[in-house]
Amino acid sequence: MILLVQLGRSIRSLLFYTGFIAIVAVMSAACCLLCFLPFRLLQRIATSGNYLTMLWLRVTCNIHIEISGEENLPSGPCVILSNHQSTWETFFLQWYFQPASVILKRELLWIPLFGWCLYFMRPIAIKRSNPAGAIRYVLKRGKQRLQEGNRIVIYPEGTRVPAATLGEFKTSGAAIAKNAGVAIVPVAHDAGDYWLRDRFTKQPGTIHMHIGPAIDSSEGNARELSESARQWISDRLQM
Repeated sequence: MILLVQLGRSIRSLLFYTGFIAIVAVMSAACCLLCFLPFRLLQRIATSGNYLTMLWLRVTCNIHIEISGEENLPSGPCVILSNHQSTWETFFLQWYFQPASVILKRELLWIPLFGWCLYFMRPIAIKRSNPAGAIRYVLKRGKQRLQEGNRIVIYPEGTRVPAATLGEFKTSGAAIAKNAGVAIVPVAHDAGDYWLRDRFTKQPGTIHMHIGPAIDSSEGNARELSESARQWISDRLQM
């Protein structure tokens, strides 16, 4: 019986990835063709593929999404600090928090179609081989994106970690917020329990995403602000 259940989940996951790849390819191509459109309209069009991916995930793998704390999200620019467990958040958060700019590795922009589409989403693409230069670039570009009215989405752990753990937070996200004078919004989720970072098969269930109270970036230095956000996320993950 257990083998049959696992086989069924594997088949559903294969079906999901087939549709997922098709959605990404079509929406990336559409984004590139429509790159002349105003940014916010282009992002709405491009991230509609992210939304379709979430619907397809629910249909094929029976994974639902439940959100709490929506009232905590400022209407204007802010810096979102989220834990990083899965591929799920890289798609869902960019759609949910738009207009949004995401901090990512510059190498991702080299991927045909997908990377080109990311470029038009006005990300903050960093070169990890030059940490000192990357920090200066992130602060400068982050402030610019916030002044344009975008939110900044960043994963301060720097890499995906297992669902049951929370890594140390880098301070660049908090430094951006402090430099620009905007609030920090912590976000906690358990997507790694369902869209696992190192497994093909998806697990059915409900992903819970919690949006925390905004943190005033004037109340502390970047390290203290990052730790405040990390502590809130840690507390939520343990509830």
